[in-house]
Amino acid sequence: MTTIKGSENGAALRNRLSKSIVKALRLLMQKQEPDEESRDLAAFIVLALEKIAESVETTASAWEKRDYWLKADRFRQDWAWCEARSQALAAALQSDDWAGVAQELALIGQALRGVEVSENNRLGKPWVGAWEKFSERTM
Repeated sequence: MTTIKGSENGAALRNRLSKSIVKALRLLMQKQEPDEESRDLAAFIVLALEKIAESVETTASAWEKRDYWLKADRFRQDWAWCEARSQALAAALQSDDWAGVAQELALIGQALRGVEVSENNRLGKPWVGAWEKFSERTM
């Protein structure tokens, strides 16, 4: 049997993750004090941004194989903020610097300001358990 790598293409993955990040940002903005769910939400955003950065690289590499060098470079530049924000947010989260986390979340929110998430979405709660995955990865 053949292995199915994934049924979701890069654009669909980036779209779904962007909407999930926006939903997580909205929930984080409603919090008065950081709690366990806040850690899950922030860790999820870090992991989601890393997945988006991976998908950007995969897409750009495919374009380079077809000699679309300029398109690949422009695409990487458009999404370069993901990796930078992910690393900065991860550093703030690891050092338990919630002021730094808030600052990074504001920058991420600005980058995703065009993403719309309806109230009747089917995204669920993909951030549940994200802190545990994030913690395992950083140790």
